[in-house]
Amino acid sequence: MHGKDVSAFILAGGKSTRMGRDKAFVTIEGRSLLERVLEIARAVTRDVDIVGDPAQYAAFAPTITDVFPGCGPLGGIHAALKASDHELNLILAVDVPFVTPELLLYLTARAEQSSTALVTVVRTKAGWQPLCAVYRREFGKFAEESLRAGHYKIDALFNPSYTRVVREDELHAAGFSENLFRNLNTPGDLENAGG
Repeated sequence: MHGKDVSAFILAGGKSTRMGRDKAFVTIEGRSLLERVLEIARAVTRDVDIVGDPAQYAAFAPTITDVFPGCGPLGGIHAALKASDHELNLILAVDVPFVTPELLLYLTARAEQSSTALVTVVRTKAGWQPLCAVYRREFGKFAEESLRAGHYKIDALFNPSYTRVVREDELHAAGFSENLFRNLNTPGDLENAGG
């Protein structure tokens, strides 16, 4: 599975207003969130790009910029899918440093088995986890229609006919915890995570 069947894209282009500084370069245990998430993604595939400003991120990996700037994570997902050479695309936010390669491989395997699913996404008690999910390239056309219409909510596009939902019980049965999806938005979150 490693490398040839899936691309990974790290969404690093957020404004980080609640954190007060660029989240990508916030450190936990001496390593930036960007370094951590790149390492996790590279354990799954060799094809890893960053969606964000090349001036900031090009030193770390190939970068892609939004086709629709300033539209939040949906704009990043759209840019990633437009640029991808692969059918399956792992989308990861830079601020989910607790996900594991095993979880990503599990989601990718579910996506491969669900040939009709344009998105394979976890839904926990806390809600959808669209920024640690697998998208097929075709999802990009729905993202583009939504962006052009000025609608930026990702989960509004999770039509049951093409969405493979991984529910919490399935996640637990596979040995994973919903805590893996904890994200870091504020200095308090960072402090609690040991940063």
